[in-house]
Amino acid sequence: QVQLVESGGGLVQAGGSLRLSCAASGSIFSINPMGWYRQAPGKQRELVAVVNTGGGSISYADSVKGRFTISRHNAKNTVYLQMNSLKPEDTAVYYCNLGRPPLVPWGQGTQVTVSS
Repeated sequence: QVQLVESGGGLVQAGGSLRLSCAASGSIFSINPMGWYRQAPGKQRELVAVVNTGGGSISYADSVKGRFTISRHNAKNTVYLQMNSLKPEDTAVYYCNLGRPPLVPWGQGTQVTVSS
């Protein structure tokens, strides 16, 4: 049974930074690409960043390019999302999951709120 536990969210002013973490249990972490997703109120969940198993191949949604950085620590079964220059439109619940389908059950997510 895979479990994903996200943390690190909070309330921050526009222009600020946050670092999210996602701890994954189970054996799937090190053999799969990992992704960060977000869901804003009234909107569909979207993929914002993906990192491959070795960390050398990364992609970002256009809306976060140049501001967000995804990384992973395979020995700790943890994936991170460093978010800089945050904007009010980044406000959402952030989730991690595999970076490719089929996805595993979602964790509880972590709320990020950016005030203007």
